[in-house]
Amino acid sequence: MGHVRVKIKIANPTRTQDFVEVDDALVDTGATWTTVTRDIATRLGLQVVDQVQAATTAGEITVDHAFALIQYDGKQSVSDVFVNDSLSEVLVGAVTLEGLRLAVDPHSGRLVDTKLLLI
Repeated sequence: MGHVRVKIKIANPTRTQDFVEVDDALVDTGATWTTVTRDIATRLGLQVVDQVQAATTAGEITVDHAFALIQYDGKQSVSDVFVNDSLSEVLVGAVTLEGLRLAVDPHSGRLVDTKLLLI
């Protein structure tokens, strides 16, 4: 489905009043997980809960695993995030989109509401 750029807010789940606005986050429906820059993770004081190996187009890397509150257009969800030292932008993956109950409309290229399925 491709790539979409959106404005989001990211916060530490334990300090939701302190957030970072990201004006140009890349929504990539081909990516599973959301990644944030080291600068954002440090500014928000995100707590690293684990380090994991991740496959990237550049090869295997080690990334920090944390959680963040992601807000978009009045919706919010706490999501797994991975801190990637080699990226200079925020990438919003499919797991975060599902948590926000959003999907990319293939015709308009915009984020649209989806129904939460608990079946």
